[in-house]
Amino acid sequence: MNFHIITIFPDIFDSYLNESIIGRAIKNKKISVKFYNPRDFVKDKNKTGFKPVDDKPYSGGPGMVMKAEPVLKAVEKAVSKINKNKKGKVLIINFVPSAEKFTTDFAKKVSKKYTDIILICGRYEGIDVRVDKILKTKKISIGDYVLTGGELPAMILIDCISRQIEGVLGKYESLEEERVSSSEVYTRPEVLKYKNKNYRVPKVLLSGNHKEIENWKLKQKVSKVEK
Repeated sequence: MNFHIITIFPDIFDSYLNESIIGRAIKNKKISVKFYNPRDFVKDKNKTGFKPVDDKPYSGGPGMVMKAEPVLKAVEKAVSKINKNKKGKVLIINFVPSAEKFTTDFAKKVSKKYTDIILICGRYEGIDVRVDKILKTKKISIGDYVLTGGELPAMILIDCISRQIEGVLGKYESLEEERVSSSEVYTRPEVLKYKNKNYRVPKVLLSGNHKEIENWKLKQKVSKVEK
């Protein structure tokens, strides 16, 4: 799987992509992540020598809106690289708080259907809507709240989708969604003493009876859902 990130702040991704499972997946070439900065496609500079990618909204009001042209050119660059390397199946995603919610099921589907995913990270008050209309983007939300930019949502999608790629986690059973799991997990010691009180691991988890343990996990999982 190849991820192509459209962002004016590519450095935000550095620490996350270089560590743990995602860092290892990139090193082992299970996934790749490339960046395209819309500022690189702006010719004119302002009085301070800065290349602006935003402007005032026609509707008025506070804040600025990202221009369509720099974003479109950045996406064009990504698509040209994809077509040059191979004929891939491409999905272009834009993040919108009011859009369809991102789920693990969605991650599974796109991991099988597409070879390349372009993630557009908006900033300010958003991106000129003509980008969506021209590119026919898939609009996705990671929740009913507003963030400073699309970089965090992009990281979430990279993480969740990458987990579905064979070899990224090492074992298929590592996928929590593919086994009976519970939000209640324990490790050593068996008895945790904290402020003069003992906190014990449930006896069933110490029993060695795998069937009973699985039933316990399932019961915990169902009770959490019902709440």
